[in-house]
Formats: sequence, C-alpha cells, structure tokens
Amino acid sequence: MAGSTPSVTQELADFAAGLTLDNLPNNVREQVRLVLVDYFRAGIVGTNTSWGAKLRPVMLGLGGTPTSSVLYSDERSDPVRAAYINAIIAGSLEWDDTHVGAMHHPGVCIWPSVLALAEKTGATGASIVPAVVAGYEAMIRIALSIQPSHFRRGFQSTATCGAFGAAVASAKMLGLGASGIRDAIGLAASYSGGPTQFFLSGSEVKRIHAGKASAGGTECALLAEAGLTGPSDIIEGEQGFAKGMADEFDPSVISDGLGMRYRMMDLTIKPHAGSARFQAAVEATSHLINDGITADDVASIEIGVPHVVEGRLTGNQPQDMQQAQMSIPFSVALALSVVPGRPGPAILTLVDFEEGAQDKAILDLCRRAHCVWDEKIEVGTSTEYVPARVTLTLKDGSTKEKAIMQPTGCSDNPMRLDEICERFQVVAAPLLTGGDLSRWLETALSIETLATVEPLMTLRTA
Repeated sequence: MAGSTPSVTQELADFAAGLTLDNLPNNVREQVRLVLVDYFRAGIVGTNTSWGAKLRPVMLGLGGTPTSSVLYSDERSDPVRAAYINAIIAGSLEWDDTHVGAMHHPGVCIWPSVLALAEKTGATGASIVPAVVAGYEAMIRIALSIQPSHFRRGFQSTATCGAFGAAVASAKMLGLGASGIRDAIGLAASYSGGPTQFFLSGSEVKRIHAGKASAGGTECALLAEAGLTGPSDIIEGEQGFAKGMADEFDPSVISDGLGMRYRMMDLTIKPHAGSARFQAAVEATSHLINDGITADDVASIEIGVPHVVEGRLTGNQPQDMQQAQMSIPFSVALALSVVPGRPGPAILTLVDFEEGAQDKAILDLCRRAHCVWDEKIEVGTSTEYVPARVTLTLKDGSTKEKAIMQPTGCSDNPMRLDEICERFQVVAAPLLTGGDLSRWLETALSIETLATVEPLMTLRTA
C-alpha cells in the first residue's frame, strides 16, 4: 500500500453529504424501491427463528426510549437496538440482497438503521432515499477495495463493512454534513469485525453479523452527531481499516465513478435461500431436473466453479443448516431431492435447508458431489455474479450437463420490480395476521413521497 494513498474516507463523506433525491438517476431510485420491498420480504420469513427468540428478549430487556419499531410486531425499542433486532430478523437467513464481489449483504445493514432513525426523527421519504443510496455505495465500494484478500484473511464483510454502510446512511439520515459523516466512518472502524470460523466449526454467530453491523453503524452516527470524532483517514491510513484487515487494497475502487456509476445496481436478488455463489449451480440443476432427472438417478455430481469459491463454499459434509446454506454441493443435492414434482418455479426455501440438513439421503448425495475448478466458469466470473457448471453422472453410466453463466437475479439477468413485489406477496400472504398487503406495497413503491415511515411499519405476523 502506497503512502500517497488518497483520502478516500473524505471522498466518501463528501459524496454522501452532497447526495440528494433530485441528483439520483431514475434507475437508482427504482432500485431503492426494489430493495425496500425485498428487505421486508426477507424480514417476514425471519420473524420466528430460534436464534431470534434467544436474542430479542435480551435486546428488548436492555431498555431504551421506544422510538423505533421491531418488524412485524407491536414491540419498540431505541434505534440502536431496533436496528440490531431488525437486521437479524431480515439478514440471518441468507435470503437477502447480496453484492457478490463485495461478498456481503448491504440491505440488511442499511435499511434497519435508516428506518429506525427515520421513526425517531420523523424523516420523510425524500430524505430516506439518498441516505440509503449513500450507505449502499459506501459499504459496497469499501468491500470491493479489499476483496477477496479480506475474505481470505478470514473476515465476513457483512459484519465488517456493514458497520460503515450503516454509519454513512445513518449519519446522512441525521442530517450531518461531510465532517460528521467522516467522523461516523472513522468511528465505525472500531465496530468492524466478523471472523469466519463458523464456516469451519458451525455455530449461530453468523446469524448476528448484520445485526451488530447495523446497530454499530447507527450508534456511530449518533455519536458523531453528538460531536465525537473518528480518524479522518480511517480507511486508507497506515494503521487504518484496509491495512489492518486485508493484504490488498485498491483505493481507486472506492473513488472511481463515485456519483456516476452506482454499485448498488450490481446487486443480486437471490431466488434461493442461501449463498449468492450457489444460485447458478441450483439453476443449472433445475434445468436438468426439467429433463426428468431425480436424485435416485444420480451416481455422482461434479460442479465446475471458479477459484474464488474454493474452500469455504465447496465443502460437501455440512454439519448444520448454516453450513448447508453455504455449501454448493449441498445446494445441488438438495435441489435434486426436493424440486422434482414440485409445482411452480424451482425455489429452495428455508424449510428445505432446515429439513435437508437432517436428511440422510440428501447428505449422502451431497458427499457424492464434488467441486472442481473450471476454466470457462472462471472466465465468466465477475464482481457481480458467479456462474457454475453441473455435470451429473447417472447410475446407468450416462452424463447430463448444464452451465448457467448469468444466474437469475444478478445484475445482467435481473428480476423486475413487479416480480419482486409478486414474490413478496406470495411469501407474506400466509404469514400476515394484520395490515393491508396491497396498500403496503403501494406505500413502499411511493417511498419518495412519504411524510413519515410509519405506514411501512403496519404489517403484523403472529
């Protein structure tokens, strides 16, 4: 890292401070509506998890002025704890928006912070939208500047870079200028952490990563508002974030095109409830299933992958649901086992992974699935998506093969806003006990004109 590295910390702060609704391109404004609906879609399936049941009473029991809502409930807390809880509700199930190259989930760090502070301050939708965009851009660009070496070091960037995204968005929501936003960024580095030992040893810790990032970033913005300062060069400094947490750092990734190219347009919206990097493999498998193949026909599976997924995502002996959701071999074995004969699109749900991780037949098929490096797949891999090739060797000795180069939901093969709304309706309808879903969608799609965010917090589940 060169000593003459430009002050990208200041550049990010200046960019965020100058962002307004009027200077955002129309496609970015539509992307905000899309990820808002998808955030609530991810949240509704995460309201009754076992880890959430452990965490909610702890957070709510700590007190705090109840200005901010807990998703889909009548419970309220202060903005920091509400952000923590809501980020875990929406972001602990591997079904939320993803930036593949940044290797993180920005929406579930940024939306909980912004909405919690919007309730506290009475902010309008017109101020929410640029704050959300500023948070996404900061979080994605910081991560891209240090990936993949940050990941190889053993860090999960939802937890590390999420604190920055939430801090920038929250500081913008609070109306801070460039110096205040820069201080929030400087403070957020001290909240940044998230080792990935869970990939190897299991546990529930990844389930709280988005929560701690969102809460930490919210707290940093409130501290900056109070006048607390942070290092003005925390990202690029000699003992700053990048040098401390990565072996490679390219500051130009943060500054190039800032305010002109919006990285949040490169998001992946995942059809399946697991890693963004196995979406192509599952899609390829679903094509083979359409040819009449089931798990009973398969002797072994070979999955062509790029180098970037080797190791943490290629294990074929998951120990729990969390590891299953991060395993390419398991996702293919699961699809072969549960999708044949199922009506509608081939979607792997949370229930599929939960039950499949305990199914001996699926686990046996998973052990017969192996990932190999594939040159064509390597060439097709980008910072926006990961392709895959699936080759099935059948018990009769024949083989079937399918490659997917641009998986559904990626930036080059995106879901439309109406598709996202329809998906939310399908998921939400059976779970809702209160609120008008159609009216809620109209409200969400009109976020720019909202006087307050209260109408967004009206849906209820049991």
